[in-house]
Amino acid sequence: MRIAAIDQGTTSTRCLVLEEDGSFHVVHSRTHRQIYPRQGWVEHDPLELLANVQACIDAAGPVDALGIDNQGESCLAWDGQTGAPVSAVIVWQDRRTQAAISRLQADGAQELTLRLAGLPLDPYFSAAKFAWMVENIPEAKALLAQGRLRLGTTDAFFIERLSGHFCTDITTASRTSLMNLRTGQWDEQLCALFGVPMEALPEIRPSAGDFGIARTENTSVPLRAGIVDQQASLHGHGCRKAGDAKITFGTGAFALAVSGETPLMAPRQGLLPTIAWQKGANPPVYALDGGVYSAASALNWARSLGLFDSFDEINSFDAEPAISRGLAFVPAFSGLGCPYWDGSAAGLWIGMSLDTTPADMVQSILEGIALRAAQVIAAMGACVDIRDTISIDGGVSANPYFCQFLADVLQKGVIVHETAEQTALGTALMAAEGAGLEVPGGAQDKARIFEPAKTPASFMHTYEEAIARSRNWRSHEQGS
Repeated sequence: MRIAAIDQGTTSTRCLVLEEDGSFHVVHSRTHRQIYPRQGWVEHDPLELLANVQACIDAAGPVDALGIDNQGESCLAWDGQTGAPVSAVIVWQDRRTQAAISRLQADGAQELTLRLAGLPLDPYFSAAKFAWMVENIPEAKALLAQGRLRLGTTDAFFIERLSGHFCTDITTASRTSLMNLRTGQWDEQLCALFGVPMEALPEIRPSAGDFGIARTENTSVPLRAGIVDQQASLHGHGCRKAGDAKITFGTGAFALAVSGETPLMAPRQGLLPTIAWQKGANPPVYALDGGVYSAASALNWARSLGLFDSFDEINSFDAEPAISRGLAFVPAFSGLGCPYWDGSAAGLWIGMSLDTTPADMVQSILEGIALRAAQVIAAMGACVDIRDTISIDGGVSANPYFCQFLADVLQKGVIVHETAEQTALGTALMAAEGAGLEVPGGAQDKARIFEPAKTPASFMHTYEEAIARSRNWRSHEQGS
């Protein structure tokens, strides 16, 4: 038995193969362009993404089942008859719908989205992006009139082009702001609120199940799982019980914690109730979600500025923590996510002096990412009993200084796996279950645990002061 998983992320598409003995390895990877047409806009080319997915499927060779995980909130419009895209992929980071979201907020619409979808009003989610496509793309309007318009997250586009099934999975649908979290179906009130035609949306299916036969020019394989990348990562980390949590430090940092079989609404904590997964006819399993929009992207930005050359340079620092010396960095390049949900916040360094070095600045970036993640976990801890260890992955998790600092500020053990493929692994395991195949034993790699040292409580107090200074900047900058 061999299972393939396609991990279609914000910056690349990767294919992992899970072998019968439980070993797994990446067989192919492709990066794709990041397109920035205007300030605040972020796009991908849907045909480039599709070609990369197809290439990854071909690279897997003969397999018994396939799963695909996706970016979550990134979405597009296409022609249901020809399959041709009529929009770019509008990426989850994109903020073009902020004005429309602000109008809905002013009208008091957030009470409805929180009650039905469990989500606040924010450009992050797909609903306002769909509405923008219908309002601003003439071809989308024409296709809607003809009954041919497709509106979907990237997974729905891939699945229809690969298998002919116009569908998405319940975890991805739960990230749109259009799905009723309790019924697991598109909600008429939410669609009407955003102005999204329900007839243009895909069918919602369980995460592990039948998505048809995926076909490329070179192969065909049963497609048996679809899931959001962060939920796939939760599954890959082995989180199954309430209180099990993971954080993925990729482009952004995303924490998920299993919460149980009923949705846990926590708007005051700035947390998002979401679907962790649904396997076949079993009831959905719910989770709490909290995001930090900039993590590895902040480090890559610092590198592009010349603050460091090699990632090996920043694995350790001679100085005491930057935050203990009054130097703080807030990674609010795209605003603040959990627990603030503040699009007015902007990236900030504070506490610099003439003797601040590039190493100090990079150290503060690593600490800022960790401190923001600690805020998310603290919010989750007010709702569910988070266990004494938290599993992490993603590019930033390769940095020992970061991992130890995170353990210190969390005051929890931090588990770091030897490989960073927990997302693809979770997708492969989900596909095996969707195909009714026995999950291979030992499908986990070695891990290192960073034990917490005592950290002064003043670290978080200092950081919260820095965050307060980062807020309301964008409205000031725009003169409103």
